[in-house]
Amino acid sequence: MFFNPLSKCASRVLGAFLLLLTLGSCEKTEQAAFPGEGVAEETAAHQSGENSTPPPSSQPKPQAPAATGDSQEPSPSSLRFIAYNVENWLTMDRYIDGKRQKSKAKPDEEKEAIVAILVRHQPDVIGLCEIGSTEDLADLQSRLKEAGLDLPHSHHTGGFDPVRRLAILSRLPIVSTELREELEYELEGKTMGMSRGILDATVKTPVGPVRLLGVHLKSKREVPEADQEMMRRSEAHLLREHATSILEEDPATQLIVYGDFNDTRQSSSIRTIRGPRKTPLSLGMAFLRDSRGETWTHNWEYQDVYSRFDYVFFSQPVLDLVDWDSCRVLDDPETLTGSDHRALLFVLK
Repeated sequence: MFFNPLSKCASRVLGAFLLLLTLGSCEKTEQAAFPGEGVAEETAAHQSGENSTPPPSSQPKPQAPAATGDSQEPSPSSLRFIAYNVENWLTMDRYIDGKRQKSKAKPDEEKEAIVAILVRHQPDVIGLCEIGSTEDLADLQSRLKEAGLDLPHSHHTGGFDPVRRLAILSRLPIVSTELREELEYELEGKTMGMSRGILDATVKTPVGPVRLLGVHLKSKREVPEADQEMMRRSEAHLLREHATSILEEDPATQLIVYGDFNDTRQSSSIRTIRGPRKTPLSLGMAFLRDSRGETWTHNWEYQDVYSRFDYVFFSQPVLDLVDWDSCRVLDDPETLTGSDHRALLFVLK
């Protein structure tokens, strides 16, 4: 059989050309996938996966990036909502200068950093994780007001954890709150309780009443009581049951579910919370990025790991109200000083 080297060379050239066409097509698809920063149905680019650590070319540095813009002014026709784990704004034992000290409040430097971020972005409502007592909440509220952000309305709640609680601060009236009493689940033959509970509050806003469900699921930390992942899944089921009951009663509810979920996007707990896809009960995910296009929201400094644990989900009636150009992960200069989490800005108009 006669071997033609030119024919083999032509085949290689043709194969390389087809490969380049394919890669170019994939690149265009991925670039086109994010014009709105994450509409309800995630695109092929979202499905490609998500690394817990950003690529080396954009690896976060020990110092946070520059502020993303000038101070924002509240709009009478929009809702600016920020979800934020403020990392232990409470009294606890802390390591200070390498020594363990008992019953210490969050350092003022960290508090001032959080206040600076919040005042800069002028939210109408803040959903808080890891706030302590009502006195701690009043401390934050007072510091914000002194710095120029007056949020006179508040709601403070929690679950079986007496230390770390949930709360909201709001410029707008809180018209109702609900306390979910069924916060227990069975696991490994034990009856266990949802540590931080579920915050449930409805706020009167320029876009109509918005119902907020805030959570802080079981941390990614091993405990002797049970498997930490199964605990988080069980808490996710309780949240999903509560969201389902709300949407079954009134599918038109403008529902926002937010908080620190301590899990990655494709985990069982996150899938559970989102609910059955393409039904009135499903929750969309706000796929938020910072000024550099990064999605991480939590920095575990000890292991140098960056993960996306914080989310904003929403019911279908909210989708058409989202101002995607304004929604983002906040990466202000004070970020890594104030908390090990980054705040999420979600805007409706």
